[in-house]
Amino acid sequence: MTQKTSNADGISRLNRMGSEEAARVLLTVCGSRRWIERMLERRPFADSAALFGAADEVWFGLERADWLEAFSHHPRIGERNLAQAKFAQTAAQSSREQSGMAAASEAVRTEFARGNEDYEKRFGHVFLICATGKTADEMLANLRERIGNEPAKELQNAAMQQSQIVRIRLRKLVES
Repeated sequence: MTQKTSNADGISRLNRMGSEEAARVLLTVCGSRRWIERMLERRPFADSAALFGAADEVWFGLERADWLEAFSHHPRIGERNLAQAKFAQTAAQSSREQSGMAAASEAVRTEFARGNEDYEKRFGHVFLICATGKTADEMLANLRERIGNEPAKELQNAAMQQSQIVRIRLRKLVES
């Protein structure tokens, strides 16, 4: 039986990585190059609180263009073609995170596809939601609700969702 490493072991491993390797690993967490650069500058991390604190501080200190770059690395909810190059680093994670879509009916998938398209036309970026633990119906209800938001508010909503996704992915990274 294999035993998970402690967060301290995972953080130590991240701290010891060369910059190039650490950048590749952090790309699986967040698709913003500036976020990755600034996280690399913050190393070494003393513990998980320092890592998560830095991740949030860096993320919320970025500009709109950096957020949009990160959003572009996320497939649409319900996307079945994850083989596109821009999803290569996160395809497996995205598939697990969106597992609530596995049981979705064809009607829900169709409505999601239409909703994703309408959302992207309105806001200029993919509908982003921390899908972990959510059913397809819950995510669809969230899409319906958020599509009526003002663009500035929706950008903030998407940024908050990205922050939650980053935290989950960082936790998995340091626990692996």
